[in-house]
Amino acid sequence: MTPHEYCQDKAAKSGSSFYYSFMFLPPVRRQAITALYAFCREVDDVVDECEDPQIARTKLDWWRHEVARVHAGEPTHPVTIALKDVVARFNLPLEQLIEIIDGMEMDLMQSRYLDFKGLQLYCYRVASVVGLLAAEIFGYRDRQTLKYAHDLGMAFQLTNIIRDVGEDARRGRIYLPIDELQRFKVPASQILEGRHDDNFRELMVFQAARARKYYDQALDELPAVDRKNQRPGLVMAAIYRTLLDEIERDGFLVLDRRTSLTPMRKLWIAGSTWVRA
Repeated sequence: MTPHEYCQDKAAKSGSSFYYSFMFLPPVRRQAITALYAFCREVDDVVDECEDPQIARTKLDWWRHEVARVHAGEPTHPVTIALKDVVARFNLPLEQLIEIIDGMEMDLMQSRYLDFKGLQLYCYRVASVVGLLAAEIFGYRDRQTLKYAHDLGMAFQLTNIIRDVGEDARRGRIYLPIDELQRFKVPASQILEGRHDDNFRELMVFQAARARKYYDQALDELPAVDRKNQRPGLVMAAIYRTLLDEIERDGFLVLDRRTSLTPMRKLWIAGSTWVRA
């Protein structure tokens, strides 16, 4: 298995909606974004799969050194071997790859956020930075597109947080800001115990409205000259907004279940959005 085949296998097995946004890209760009996505999956899996935080930190440090080896031209992991060519071809800043690792490490250091301002840094590192790197791979002519990529990443991560409230709580993490829990009279214990009520639903309506604001803001920021190149992001936005609509239609019952779209529905949304964009 070649390094790029390893990345393709990693992306396909994840079942992520992101995979569908890559499908219609030209081979070189599809291979590049798949390598970036595989890198994100590798470092994310370190945090989610290591029960010992110290072991997880050690593994993340290894990945930092591996990124440095990309710069030196001596990577050893299939993903970073694949990224070596991608970084050179698309001039990707290695410090942004490190920033993604820093974001993953935040999960080892804190499981609560006092306010949205604190949460924004986390979302920026684990999602907006990925959006900025993806924008480089897809190509752009107007630097305004980077604002679009930043805000779209925020929108995706806020949607993930809404979808995964229950799953994250079972790992001991609550990403919903503490001051907002207090405003809507939803104690952390209620989330950890998986209890839905009207207060929780109103809290989630508020979270969904914020996510939609970021989607709208991002799409307004995308220059017409770059719309064609940035179609993968538009595909993802269509899939994720549909997912958010489904979660709301189900009454935000996210504490004891994980709402998802079928592969066929994702494929249909991807194809129709790509043609229209």
